[in-house]
Amino acid sequence: MLAGAVLALALAAGPADQPPLPTVPQSAEIQLKVQRDGSLSVVEAISVPDGAAMDRRVALRVPAPHHRDRVYGVRDVVLEGNGTASVDHDVFTVHLTPGTSIVRYTVDGAVAGDRVTWELAGGWTAELKFLRASFAAPKIPTAVDCLVGDLPCAAAQIDHAGLTRFGQQNLAAGQRMTATVELPAGTVPANEVLVPAKTIAGAFVLTAPVAWAWAAFGALLLLLTAWVLFARRGHFHVKVPPGRHFPVKATGEFASPEGVLPGHTGLLLHGRAGPLDLAATVLDLAVRNYLWVSDGPTLARRNPPDEHLTAFERAVYEAVVPDEPVTLAALRQRHVEVPRTELAADVARRGWLATRRLRRAGIRIFCYGVFLTVLLALTVGYAQLGVILALAGVATAVTSAALPARRRAGDDVARRLLGIAEIRVKDLDKPQRELVFSRGLPYALALGELGPWVAAFDALKHPPPVYWHAGEITPDQAGSFATALAGTFAAARRAHLQDLVSGKQGQNTVSHSRAGTPGTAGSS
Repeated sequence: MLAGAVLALALAAGPADQPPLPTVPQSAEIQLKVQRDGSLSVVEAISVPDGAAMDRRVALRVPAPHHRDRVYGVRDVVLEGNGTASVDHDVFTVHLTPGTSIVRYTVDGAVAGDRVTWELAGGWTAELKFLRASFAAPKIPTAVDCLVGDLPCAAAQIDHAGLTRFGQQNLAAGQRMTATVELPAGTVPANEVLVPAKTIAGAFVLTAPVAWAWAAFGALLLLLTAWVLFARRGHFHVKVPPGRHFPVKATGEFASPEGVLPGHTGLLLHGRAGPLDLAATVLDLAVRNYLWVSDGPTLARRNPPDEHLTAFERAVYEAVVPDEPVTLAALRQRHVEVPRTELAADVARRGWLATRRLRRAGIRIFCYGVFLTVLLALTVGYAQLGVILALAGVATAVTSAALPARRRAGDDVARRLLGIAEIRVKDLDKPQRELVFSRGLPYALALGELGPWVAAFDALKHPPPVYWHAGEITPDQAGSFATALAGTFAAARRAHLQDLVSGKQGQNTVSHSRAGTPGTAGSS
C-alpha cells in the first residue's frame, strides 16, 4: 500500500529542466522531450547505493519486421556524477558507482511515423526499486503504451496538462521497460532508420541503393531492347538490289564479291552450315583444280593444298580425299563433318559476321554477379546488387544472341551473292562462258539456284566444256554430278544422326581444328 501511494504521488509531480533527484535508494528519475526536429532529449537521474555499482547496456540496433534492424543513434552524452557513459559499436553503455548521477544524451531515430519509442530502462545489472519518467512533446499525445517485457507497465497515462507519465516498481535486473507515445500526425518529422538485418535473408532486403540499382537495370533492359530492334530492322530478309552484281566483272572475268566462297553461303545467309555447303566446297575445290572428278563418280587429289586455301577448305580437302581416290558411294558410308569452327572464324575474320565478344562478356559478368551475390550475402548485405549484376550478364548474353549475326559488310556481300540470278549468259563471250559456268556452279549449288544456272548454259547452241571432269560432259551432266554430290553428304549425315539416335558409335567422323589464312580463291 505504501509503495502504491508513493507511485501515485510520483505521477502527480510535474517535470522541470532538472529532473527531481531520486528519493528512493536504487531508483531512477527520467525526463524525455521530443524536439521539433524529431530528436529525443533524455535526462536520467540514477541513485546507486553505497558499496554497489550499476551497469547498463542498451543495444542501439534491434530487430524489426521483414528481416530488418532498427538503428538508434545516441549522441551528446554527458554524465554528471560518478561513473562513465559511452557509445561504441551500436551499444550505449553506462557504468555508475555509489551516489546519485545524472546522464544526459540525445537519441536519433526514435520517431517512426507518428510514434516515438525508446527504452526507459533495461540492461541494468541490478534491480531498480522504483522508476518514474515523464514525456513532453510539442503537441499532446493521442495514445501511450508502455511494456515491461511483454506485460503492461504499472502506470502510463496522459495528465490534464498533456504531459505523459510512466511509473514502475521493482524492475528486475536485466528487465526492459519500453515506452511508445503516439503524437498527432505531422507533429515532428520521422527519423526512423531501418537497415537490413545481419542475416542471409536480411542481405536480400530491398533498400534504397538496391531499388536504384533495379531501376538502372530496367533502363539497361530498355536500351538493350531498343538496340536489338534497331539492329534487326531490315535484317530479316536479304533483298537483291537491281543490277548485276555476281559473278562477272565488267571485263567478263569471274570474281565473287569480296572473295566470298561457296562454303560461306549457308553461314552467311542462314547462320548455319550443312551438307550443302560441304558439297559446294568440294565442288569448288574440283573447279579450282585441287580435286579431279572421273567416272564413278570418283574424287581424287589433283594438286596439293597451298596458301590459296583457307583453313576450312584445307580441312574439307583432307577429310574427303585423305589418301586414295574415293567414290561417292564410299563417301555415303562415312560422315564428313563441316569444319564449323574454322568456317565461322574465317567469316568473322572477314568482318561479315559479328564475333562472340559480347556473349563472352555477358558470361563473365554473370559469373562476377554470382560471386558478388555470395560475397555480399556473407558480409555487408545488399546481396541483390550481385543478383542484378548477374542478371545484367544474362541480358548481355541474350542480347548477343538476339543481335543479327551479319554486320553491315556481311549484308552487302549477302545481297551481292544472291545476284547470281541476274546473270545473263548471252552477254558473255564464248571463251568466258567455260570459266564462268564452272566457277559459278558451286555458288549456284549452295544458293539453291543449280537448276536455272545449268539450264542457262545448257541451252546455248554451243554449251561450254567442263574442264575439271574426265571425258567430255555437258553442263547438264555437271549439274547432275553436283546434285549427286550434295545428296551423298546429306545421306551420310542422315545415317550419322540415325546412328547417334540408335546409340551406335560413329566410325568415320572427321573433325578438324586448324586455322588458316585465305588466299585468292574467291577471284580469278
